[in-house]
Amino acid sequence: MKLRDVLSVVDDAQVVGLEDDVEIDDVVHDSRQDVTDALFCCVTGQHSDGHEFAAAVTAAGAKALLVEREVNVSVPQIIVGNVRKVMGPIAARVHGNPADSLTMVGVTGTNGKTTTTTLLGNVLRYAGWKTEVMGTLTGARTTPEATDLQRQLAKFKREGVQAVAMEVSSHSIAMHRVDGFLFDVAVFTNLSRDHLDFHHSMEEYFAVKAELFSPMHCRQAVVNLDSSYGRLLVDTAQVPTTGFSLEDLDDVEMTISGSTFWWRNQPVQLDLAGGFNLSNALAAATAAQKLSIGDDVIAQGLSQPIVVSGRFERVECGQPFSIIVDYAHTPDGLDQLLLAADEVVAEQRKVIVVFGCGGDRDTTKRSAMGAVAARRADVVVVTSDNSRSESTVAIMDAIQEGFDNEHSRRAAQFHRQEDRRAAIALALQLAEPGDVVLLAGKGHETTQTIGTTVVEFDDRIVAQQEWRALEAAQ
Repeated sequence: MKLRDVLSVVDDAQVVGLEDDVEIDDVVHDSRQDVTDALFCCVTGQHSDGHEFAAAVTAAGAKALLVEREVNVSVPQIIVGNVRKVMGPIAARVHGNPADSLTMVGVTGTNGKTTTTTLLGNVLRYAGWKTEVMGTLTGARTTPEATDLQRQLAKFKREGVQAVAMEVSSHSIAMHRVDGFLFDVAVFTNLSRDHLDFHHSMEEYFAVKAELFSPMHCRQAVVNLDSSYGRLLVDTAQVPTTGFSLEDLDDVEMTISGSTFWWRNQPVQLDLAGGFNLSNALAAATAAQKLSIGDDVIAQGLSQPIVVSGRFERVECGQPFSIIVDYAHTPDGLDQLLLAADEVVAEQRKVIVVFGCGGDRDTTKRSAMGAVAARRADVVVVTSDNSRSESTVAIMDAIQEGFDNEHSRRAAQFHRQEDRRAAIALALQLAEPGDVVLLAGKGHETTQTIGTTVVEFDDRIVAQQEWRALEAAQ
């Protein structure tokens, strides 16, 4: 594409050095990527400034730069007030606006994004649509940077993909990663305390999420009415909106392995346990309805075999109790996970939970998660998560403060074990037949970061190893 054609999507830009028109084949923001014949976007970030790489990327073959201030290079420069704000629309233009040829569904919310997009992907594939899912399980970020996203959408278009179900994080909305195209349907799952290190308040967090439900981002909305924030969103959304609620379901039966229910006179057998997964299934079903998929096809699509990595995922290694691995890492997520376990645990049996909190992230949720564990679990084992640069002991202290301040209806046992492997082993030692052991917080993750050290660590594999070691020792 000619660089002059790119300028059509940019307002109030100053162009420097554009004498002969230049051909642009790609838009890149990361100097580690191939920049040959690309427009390189000099993003000013928290830890680095893309303007500092201008000379290097020019030498590596970049044909032009998108900048916020003029730099000393010999290629054309488009100078704008905010590179992030125009990076998405420019990337979409260069790649031929691929989203216009795809059915796009964006799912946002604190919890449930991964499961909802996975379920929707199953439904759309069952309906015969070639579908891709993008999110936490498919990339380094929940929502890719705008340049990477548009490049990936263009690839999907070339491959004949018809629909994309993607997770949309609050960070991605605030940082303009989903600017420059419209979602056919935007879905809201829920909102609870998280990311307050970035958003500073729940009001700001909600306001950012609500931006997705505007005409500049989507054509229509699907919203969870069981969430107070969902009900608020229905009142403020600027696009046609359809709500869903657990009241839409009949004859619900739940076990540790899944649930059955009737939806719109259709039977569904869902391979995912927990009341929160009923809500996720409803979100996917309602979004599919908005895409004109028949109710019977939706019900059958929801009933297809499914495992969502690290989301209420069962670990089977011959143990006489249940082991569940889940990504729950917020107070509400942990609360919903413990409620789900309580719904399916055998009578007079225990719910045992192992969890920690990540370092260098929202500190306000730590004591709240301790309080939730005190209310809902019979045995609590507090341990490390990804402590990063923070002290694991200090993080555990904050969790314990919340536990100690909460009057537990179960008088839960409380244990501390800094080493996560040892904590999982302790939970398995304490478990008896019929109990439920929940390993929360890391879910699908396969590494653990303590300080600057990253080691291989997968809760699912570690649980199997520790159970076999226990068996061998008996």
